[in-house]
Amino acid sequence: MWRKPTLDNNTGMSRANLDKDPDEVAAMFDAVAKRYDLVNDLLSLGRTKAWRKVATSIIAPTAGMKILDLAAGTGSSSEPLAAAGAEVIPADFSEGMLAAGRKARPHLPFTKADALNLPFKEGEFDVVTISFGLRNTADIDKALREMLRVTKSGGRLAVVEFSHPVWRPFRTIYTNYLMRALPFIARFTSSNPDAYIYLAQSIRAWPNQVDLAARIEAAGWTKAHWTNLTGGVVAVHTALKA
Repeated sequence: MWRKPTLDNNTGMSRANLDKDPDEVAAMFDAVAKRYDLVNDLLSLGRTKAWRKVATSIIAPTAGMKILDLAAGTGSSSEPLAAAGAEVIPADFSEGMLAAGRKARPHLPFTKADALNLPFKEGEFDVVTISFGLRNTADIDKALREMLRVTKSGGRLAVVEFSHPVWRPFRTIYTNYLMRALPFIARFTSSNPDAYIYLAQSIRAWPNQVDLAARIEAAGWTKAHWTNLTGGVVAVHTALKA
């Protein structure tokens, strides 16, 4: 369930909510782009690579498949899809992320794209995927409808996102780590630690697995279901376009 913005007494920042300014979010990612993958690996205790491997297996890329990878950042999620022979378009709305991606992976066709107004024709992709980016869009439901528009009939959606641990004791420990340890670690590893305070808050405010599946189907997708990773710290939601 989404929460109204409140003031965090420890940081003085408003909690993440639906009213995300696209320019501010883009600027935030521009600022962290150079070390984004490194910091994410540290903050996730090295689990990002394992999560990416499972997500890739769920997408099951093959030669001839056309995939749109939204919020692709530096292309770490796009690389294994392309390696399997799929035609992959890594897309992001942060110029800083695109620049870092083009430098790290010049063989991939990085494209600037706003998830709320995708510059692609209707029914162009076999799969649309977005990893750790849906919660940063200003209008989640509109983004899901845009993804549906550019997907072929019978095509698939794959949303990889932080979620809610299913075991209550672990969920409490995880939440405390997320809101306290994560900003502390980021302060010593990131050029913009405030960005990670925002990210921690946005994760905490995110819908649980059941609620996100319902929103995906409300946007027009069918047969939404999910696979929990690391006990629900991350969930991979998939759905079909009828």
